[in-house]
Amino acid sequence: MKKILLIATGGTIASVKTETGLTPEITSKELLKDVPEIGSICEVDTVQLFNLDSTNMCYRHWLALVREIKEKYDLYDGFVITHGTDTMAYAVATVSYLIQGNGKPIVFTGSQKSIADRDSDARNNLRDAFLYAVDDRACGVKLVFDGKVILGTRARKTRTKSFNAFSSVDFPEAARFLREKLIVYLPEARGEVKFYDRLDASVFVLRLIPGMDGSIFPYLAEHYHAVVIESFGVGGIPFYEDADFADGIEKLVLAGVKVIVTTQVPHEGSDMMVYRVGAKIKRKYELVEAYDMTIESVTAKTMWALCQPGSFREHFYRPVAKDIF
Repeated sequence: MKKILLIATGGTIASVKTETGLTPEITSKELLKDVPEIGSICEVDTVQLFNLDSTNMCYRHWLALVREIKEKYDLYDGFVITHGTDTMAYAVATVSYLIQGNGKPIVFTGSQKSIADRDSDARNNLRDAFLYAVDDRACGVKLVFDGKVILGTRARKTRTKSFNAFSSVDFPEAARFLREKLIVYLPEARGEVKFYDRLDASVFVLRLIPGMDGSIFPYLAEHYHAVVIESFGVGGIPFYEDADFADGIEKLVLAGVKVIVTTQVPHEGSDMMVYRVGAKIKRKYELVEAYDMTIESVTAKTMWALCQPGSFREHFYRPVAKDIF
């Protein structure tokens, strides 16, 4: 029987109703008691690393999570992490860069309703996470939710209330549960695990709106190491008559700030060379383009790549867990 470590961090799955709203208070051991069949699937130990609403989770907590996994990596066959859904796509993407090549499954899950609710999705999600974690084919960093197994670099929360809250963006699901049977669509090669312990959180994501001027760029140049620009369409960057927007990007580049261009459109990615409004900017400044990456992966990979020796561009464009094509 395989041995799995459950690491609880809070979230809706562990919340109870209070006078001020849902608050995470249910412990990791209490979560397991609500899904007793897990005891017949594997041996389980638990760690209560945090008990936070995921809105309050950030890179510091995910670095602590990775330290916990690294410390216990040789003691367990896999790891299940319960996490709030609102920032779980960021969490699973970040961990995908901090733990690479892992032959053991690291599985995130959560729920849209507390496990204390009778009609909650929590029990099914938690059971499925363990069923995937003990499968001999399971490896890598995954998100298990509503019967889907999604690559950590491809997950996005696309619904705020429905049980099918997460989607695999522009990439097939790795696996799916059908009547509690795991169907694996994308078997993965196992590598030698490598842990990273640094992130540079000095990253700003700028979503464009029509008519935006460039007055924000001097501030960004002084305060951030990287700026991710969510462009229009396939990569349109405004080049207005006064040119202050283009001048602002130039100020970032001259200040040594890394500029990454993605699209604010949810699917199909960017291609800045299609239209003059994107090609002109890209040719002039040789910007890094995110293509089909999710915004969560773009943000996480930028934080990771900023800390790596050598070329930022080379680190960014090196595929990790099928994050970019």
